[in-house]
Amino acid sequence: MTEIRYLQLEAPLWPLMNKFYRTHQSSMKAVREAQLWVARRDEIVAAQCLRSVPGGRWLTGLFVDPAYRTQGIAARLIAEAMKGLEEPVWLFCHPDLRDFYERRGFSFDPALPYAMAERLSRYARSKPMIAMGWEPQRPC
Repeated sequence: MTEIRYLQLEAPLWPLMNKFYRTHQSSMKAVREAQLWVARRDEIVAAQCLRSVPGGRWLTGLFVDPAYRTQGIAARLIAEAMKGLEEPVWLFCHPDLRDFYERRGFSFDPALPYAMAERLSRYARSKPMIAMGWEPQRPC
């Protein structure tokens, strides 16, 4: 079986990520101005976006093909995308995913920049949603 590769998708290939989401009937979408990260075994088996926002990055659109879940693919994809980052990363997720993200180094209810807090407030009106945040390790 082909090894899974974790890589940043080149800009001209972003439609492949949207095709992946559509194939799995996900409402997620690739954001052109973001870094698009995928896990591939020939075809895409997982995807996520890492967008620049004021004060840091915003992780969105993490989705793993159901046939590949519980294999550590999401964890590895997150780790690869965040390698070497020197700014905070935030994400919004369902409360049931809190433990998953805490095991990846994210903390619950971080201080959010105003624009992110406003966005969370809007999203939380229609579905349960919490904020998680990750801070890069700073040298002492």
